[in-house]
Amino acid sequence: MTSDHTESARHAPPGRTRDHWRSVRQDLNRRRSALTARAVRAFPAHLRVAGTPLLARPGWIPDRPVPLERVRLVWTGDSPRAPVDGHSPALDPIRPLRDDGTPYATYAEAVRELARPRLFENRACYRLLGVSGGGTPTLTFGRGHYFDVIDICEAAAHEFAAAAPPEGEQPPDRARTPFRALIGDPTDLARRPVMAAIATLVLRHGPGRAPAHHDAEFVLHWRDPAKVATGGGLYQVTPVGMFQPSHDAPWNEANDFDLWRAIVRELSEELLGTGEDYGSDTAPIDYDGWPFHRALGEARAAGAARVHWLGLGVDPLTFVTDLLTVLVLEAAVFDELFRDLAATNEEGRLVGAEDGTGRSVGIPFRADHVERLTTAHPMQPAGAALLALAWRHRDALLD
Repeated sequence: MTSDHTESARHAPPGRTRDHWRSVRQDLNRRRSALTARAVRAFPAHLRVAGTPLLARPGWIPDRPVPLERVRLVWTGDSPRAPVDGHSPALDPIRPLRDDGTPYATYAEAVRELARPRLFENRACYRLLGVSGGGTPTLTFGRGHYFDVIDICEAAAHEFAAAAPPEGEQPPDRARTPFRALIGDPTDLARRPVMAAIATLVLRHGPGRAPAHHDAEFVLHWRDPAKVATGGGLYQVTPVGMFQPSHDAPWNEANDFDLWRAIVRELSEELLGTGEDYGSDTAPIDYDGWPFHRALGEARAAGAARVHWLGLGVDPLTFVTDLLTVLVLEAAVFDELFRDLAATNEEGRLVGAEDGTGRSVGIPFRADHVERLTTAHPMQPAGAALLALAWRHRDALLD
């Protein structure tokens, strides 16, 4: 005998079936770049960063690179409740139904059961609450969780993909994307919980592996949709990672609340392929005692490693927010620290260029490569903006 719930699931609207949800999710990963180009058309051109799709409020992008040590972080502890979250009824149209006829409570719940990537944990994050200062930035943070990115950002992208057929270049009518309409201005940090990632463009500066006439080079990353829950199928600078403690144990919250420490952990994980287990479930990370962190710190103190803040921005499709940084490493330092550069990691694979001998090396930091990658390649908006801004400020960064 069939239950009422099972019968209701059998006759669910086409848009609420799990098969339809999976189909839209796959379509989203296939069309992320094209959908981003359509999504950005819904926003004023003056919000775009350096001609890329990334969106930023006035004051979010400094006029010139800011040394990272001049970026001030403020901690508030518990975060205020936001008007919009991943439980909004506006998301009902894209919540698939289970066999018993009940909908998945959140987008993350559907991803976990229907399209789970390799990395999928609802870990603690530092929630971005405020930005001020321009040339002397101050970033205010409170407590948050990673699944807010899935429940809000990926859900908003899914809704857009479902409403935007392959033909056409304009964004769908707002009436067909009620959740996005509810969010409104995606740069409003008080409207929804915002968990920021740190995106870092690493420039290897100086002679060595690249042809002699190329002074700097960089390595890109391709994000494997089978491994990651956001940005699958797109190219991105590397490393990129959520600004979050290394583990949910309480002693990490203060110890890891530092942009440089977060960048160093991601450098180790994405460029060297190391794991994310730092033993911080039992004790805080001893950064001064970690040889990799210590070596980078010594290079930074000597001027052979220079890290700058270039601002922050929001992806027009997913509403993911990225903090933009550039790390310039002198060639000798880069070659020593990354002699075992990993071809693949837990999130995808590194992308280089052929040097004519069959070896893959970094991509030369040149105008033609920057132009191609920021206009013709399926790049994440944050990566495209970082390349464009770094090229604009190349004299200051490489001097």
